[in-house]
Parts: sequence; structure tokens; C-alpha cells
Amino acid sequence: MNQAKSPLKSILPQSLVCMDAHASEYPLCVELAYARDDNLLFGQRIYRRDAQLWLHEHLARVVLEASKRVQNAIGGSLVLYDGLRVTDAQSAMLDTKRVRNNPQWLEEPRLLSPPGAGGHPRAMAVDVSVIDADGRLLDMGTDFDFLSDDPSPDHNAAHRDFDHPQAIVGNRKILDEAMIGAADALGIEIFALPQEWWDYRLPQSVYEQYAPLSDADLPEQMRLMD
Repeated sequence: MNQAKSPLKSILPQSLVCMDAHASEYPLCVELAYARDDNLLFGQRIYRRDAQLWLHEHLARVVLEASKRVQNAIGGSLVLYDGLRVTDAQSAMLDTKRVRNNPQWLEEPRLLSPPGAGGHPRAMAVDVSVIDADGRLLDMGTDFDFLSDDPSPDHNAAHRDFDHPQAIVGNRKILDEAMIGAADALGIEIFALPQEWWDYRLPQSVYEQYAPLSDADLPEQMRLMD
């Protein structure tokens, strides 16, 4: 006899943290990628221009602690590109010309999630990189949001197992040690997505307990879409 699944829990707006509000207190900056007209992946704006970056409170704690670790390690800071990505935004992304022209991104293993899937629509995933003490991005081997035609580790330069020169491996290690070290210190488990060096999230076993968020689930001042 099949056991009925438990209903999904709701993510309350008060459990989301605005990371923009912490940029003056911690060594981090927010560059919300999809609020820009010239974002590298889609080539068109997805979020409204004044959108802010929101994270679930547990992941927010990890990011804030990780920012201090980066500062202590190299005098640098974190740069945050995306967090909460509501289902409306996921749908809009799949409807862009660039995605329609690259259907392989939607094949398994998918490089773009369908609406409602993954950590982002629950604010339980963050896209992040590192800038040095002079404000320059560390070389991670690819830009943030690099999508390869072939997602395998041997061909996808954004994959964590791609064979990069030692300098790039060292830069990625700075980010890994900050994020994973912060999570360990706080007793919060996180997962580093293998095919994207910039993506850290709460485990699937955690985020799948919660219903994804749409823009309509949020108060007006928290919404991402026009």
C-alpha cells in the first residue's frame, strides 16, 4: 500500500532575508544578474530593475559567515548574482530566444530547471563568486552562468571536476572553503552543485519539503517581476 506524501510546507516571507540590506555590514556585494538588460545568459532582463536578492534564512546565515571567511582569507568579499528565482522568472527564462535556440540545455542532465524545480524557487540556492581586495573577480575558469553544450565534466569548463590550471583550482578552493566551512561551522548542510562552480544550495532532501514560490506568494515590495 502506498503511503500518502506529506503536503509541502510553505515558505513564509518573513523567513526570507534581503541580502542587499547586509551589503554595508558584511564583505559582500549584490549584483542581481537577471535584473540587468545585458545579463550574459539570456541577453534580456528577467527581473524588474529594482529587484532585490532574497535567501532563505538558513542559507543567508551561511553566506554571511562565508563572506567573513573570504575577507579573513584574502581580504576580499563575496559577490552574489542570484538567490530566490520565482517560478514566474523560471518560466520567463525558458521562453527567451537564447534558450529556445539551445534546447540541449533542457535535456538531462538539465542545465536549466523547469518552473518549480530546484533550490532557487525556494530561495534555497545562491549563485556566488569572489572578488579580491582590489575589487577584481577571481578567475574561476568561466564566467558566472557559463553553459556548455556538453555538460559532462570533461567538456564543461564550469564543472567542478573540469581539469583547470592550478591557479583556477586554487581560486575555486577559496570559495569552496568559505561556503562549506561556514556551513559546517553553523551546522547547516549545503550542497555544491557539480556542474556549476558558483551554485551552492541546501540539500534536495531539504528544499523538496517546501512548495516553490511564485511572485504572487510575496508582498509587493519583495516581488521580482514587472
